[in-house]
Amino acid sequence: MEASQTTDQQPRNYLYQYAANLLADGTKSGADVERLLMLKGMAADEASAIVRELENPVKDAKNAQAKKDMLHGGLWCVGGLALTLADVGFVFWGAILFGGIQFIKGVTNLK
Repeated sequence: MEASQTTDQQPRNYLYQYAANLLADGTKSGADVERLLMLKGMAADEASAIVRELENPVKDAKNAQAKKDMLHGGLWCVGGLALTLADVGFVFWGAILFGGIQFIKGVTNLK
């Protein structure tokens, strides 16, 4: 009986990972992912349960990454500005620009 459970579980694990990748990518909504899972042969209630189960962890991971981008970007930008204003003889435009872009990326990805 364990062998049949293993073979039954493999397609479900594949579809679970497939759904996680689609949600993490951000190009598909939860309803779109449910529809795609059903097209691959999954029952509607099971597809809905998987999407509901995955939506919060995916959102939390994206928010955590966005906060890291904001922190690191802010540090690079402020550090570049501080060194430039300290008049060490250089303008640290690379650090300022990179930090500003990374900070803005974090702000736009925060949900």
